[in-house]
Amino acid sequence: MIKSIKDKPRLPIEIDLTGSDGNIFALISIGMNLGKALNTRRRAEYFDVKAFQVDMLSSDYNHAMEVMEREFGDYIIMYR
Repeated sequence: MIKSIKDKPRLPIEIDLTGSDGNIFALISIGMNLGKALNTRRRAEYFDVKAFQVDMLSSDYNHAMEVMEREFGDYIIMYR
């Protein structure tokens, strides 16, 4: 069966941490884009892009993974 690309689920976003998407700066970019997109959907809660970026860079790689999970755990799946 061939389906329309419009039928492809947008979420969850799958991230391969062993590839180029596992780079910390790629993860920051993914998080910033997802956060901005979510801001338009949920008005009650505001995603602070700058605070996210600072938090991602504040410690080591494992901390960055924890930040991604905390902020976007409902929207992403990360694979090691």
